[in-house]
Amino acid sequence: MASDPARLDVLTMGRVGVDIYPLQAGVALEDVTTFGKYLGGSAAVITRTGNDPFGRFVHHALKHYGVGDQFVTGVPGLPTPVTFCEIFPPDDFPIYFYRYPKAPDLEIRPEELDYDAIRAARVFWVTATGLSAEPSRSATLAALRARGRAGVTVLDLDYRPMFWPSRQAARDAVAPALGLITVAVGNLDECDMAVGETDPRRAGAALLARGAGLAVVKQGPRGVLAVTPAGVVESPPVSIEILNGLGAGDGFGGALCHGLLAGWDTATVIRFANAAGALVASRLACSDAMPTRTEVEALLAGTGDAG
Repeated sequence: MASDPARLDVLTMGRVGVDIYPLQAGVALEDVTTFGKYLGGSAAVITRTGNDPFGRFVHHALKHYGVGDQFVTGVPGLPTPVTFCEIFPPDDFPIYFYRYPKAPDLEIRPEELDYDAIRAARVFWVTATGLSAEPSRSATLAALRARGRAGVTVLDLDYRPMFWPSRQAARDAVAPALGLITVAVGNLDECDMAVGETDPRRAGAALLARGAGLAVVKQGPRGVLAVTPAGVVESPPVSIEILNGLGAGDGFGGALCHGLLAGWDTATVIRFANAAGALVASRLACSDAMPTRTEVEALLAGTGDAG
């Protein structure tokens, strides 16, 4: 049954799971004694879980955040993925994915998608991880083709080497998706995977040449660069004390959607998203750490970059 697509500002498709993060920083995972449980994965509303307690937690957490779970379905026989990390600030956060024998979110099937909702959403966001296995690969490409580059159609390059047999396999799988989107987002390593470029300006230009109208290149401590046909915009890094950098990309992505929906100019969008990512990096969790607009604007005002 079709949903009411008029209600959807943002519709995402990708991986989901449960983050089991240590409540102690600077401690090896084998020595950690206390953990917190949080919603994890990439932004994902069209996704699948196991029929297990962690799957039920995903539904509960989404509802808690005010996110509809009507496109989250269970897969018999596969467990909901869990992810552990270690926290060694400022820049060492080893991450351990348990997505065996196969993650349920890779069982998204083309025939199960609500194409009316996908076409109507103001922002549609997919991840490269969804291209790493069938039937999710076919479903992701089918969704993008049905979308027809309408509105804001985002590909999060989201390259995790452990999900792929090789970097070349990832590049080959991502190639057809690049021609079906309007916005590409990734860090320098992810851009290298997608278009074989590690220089941020060349990477941005290469993503535009593949079809994107906006390429956002995250450079970590060097800030963010955005490339459009009108030119290049850069946002310097935000100085903040880092606790756990793993959720920064999610905070950045959410804020990017907010700015694009608001119709802000490119410079304002990436400055806001950059600050949102920095705020999440200063906190322990990912989903629970997402900042409000007021918090982001306060940080920018404190840096003299409220713009």
